[in-house]
Amino acid sequence: MPPATPSRLAYIDWMRGLACLLMFQTHCYDAWLGGDARNSTFFMWSQLGGTLPAPLFLFLAGISFALVTDKLRRRGLPIRQIAHVTIRRGAEILVLGLLFRLQEFVLAWGWAPWTDLFRVDILNTIGLSMIFMGLLCWIVLAIARGARLMLGLTAVATALAISLLTPLLWTTWRPGWLPWPLESYIDGVHNLGQPQAWLFPIFPWSAFAFAGLAVGFLLLSDWARARGAGTFLLAGMGGVLLIYIARWVDHRPQQLYAAYDFWHTSPNFFLIRVGMLLAILATAYMWCRWGAGQRGFSPLIQLGQTSLLVYWVHIEFVYGRFSILPKRAQNIHTASLGLLVIFVAMVALSVVRTKFKGQGAKLVPKVRTPQGADVAT
Repeated sequence: MPPATPSRLAYIDWMRGLACLLMFQTHCYDAWLGGDARNSTFFMWSQLGGTLPAPLFLFLAGISFALVTDKLRRRGLPIRQIAHVTIRRGAEILVLGLLFRLQEFVLAWGWAPWTDLFRVDILNTIGLSMIFMGLLCWIVLAIARGARLMLGLTAVATALAISLLTPLLWTTWRPGWLPWPLESYIDGVHNLGQPQAWLFPIFPWSAFAFAGLAVGFLLLSDWARARGAGTFLLAGMGGVLLIYIARWVDHRPQQLYAAYDFWHTSPNFFLIRVGMLLAILATAYMWCRWGAGQRGFSPLIQLGQTSLLVYWVHIEFVYGRFSILPKRAQNIHTASLGLLVIFVAMVALSVVRTKFKGQGAKLVPKVRTPQGADVAT
């Protein structure tokens, strides 16, 4: 399948764009709807759709991490250097997450509590997950000498381990002896005394990144390359099967955990969402290869190319001081118009960012070159 732009895979960008769209609608309706609209079936379904963006972003981070790691390995880079490059990128994302929290605190100065500075958000978890994936790949590459199968199996085992430990770390095994800013990275407790479902701690969220890492190495395998599109079809079918298996296990009378929370910590719900991610992956691939995914301009692919930027910017215009609509005071019609404005504005911002990306570096030599001197191009 031809990439949307050099070195980019269209179906991955399309999935990131889908995650952005779902994120926009979830945030807009949550921030702006008020009165009876917040008790409507419409609002319930909009928030249910909001359970997908975070898994999508983490899952795609894992796939991209596998692609980058394999690319660096094929270039012949030493294992230590591969680890340095990938772990450093994770650290950069983590720092950006911390800076984002600082920015939001400053913009909300006067009414935001200082504890917001330590909120564990999705960028924090993506950054930490990348660091952990870098460490895992470093260890496996040092032992197995680049075996994709071993990397994939280890990633699967890690994802399952994180998912299975989550119910315990949220209840009976809670690390309450840690300061709450550190404990929050494990179970999302924040400063509220109990784990909070609206935060993004390592358990269970980083499991989606390791699931994506496993899928990424699967797609890179010789077996998958030989079967081409058939690999994605099998992945989609496997995802549907995984959903049915997880639902069947969930309905068994036997339970492993004393405290069972299906919607927040259950390994069965984790498997269901991984199955959905695999089905979306297959659909995105087929849409971009045989459908209209790459015919003309694709807003979703465009958003996917600058997902970090549009995530960063839209928050302030939806939840922040510069919200384009009064919060908790709109009906469904008005909030939907606001959502349309946010979507169009973020696509436009993405286009501008893509168009002028790298232009600053091109201007530097021209500025510094003495007048009349020849400039090599």
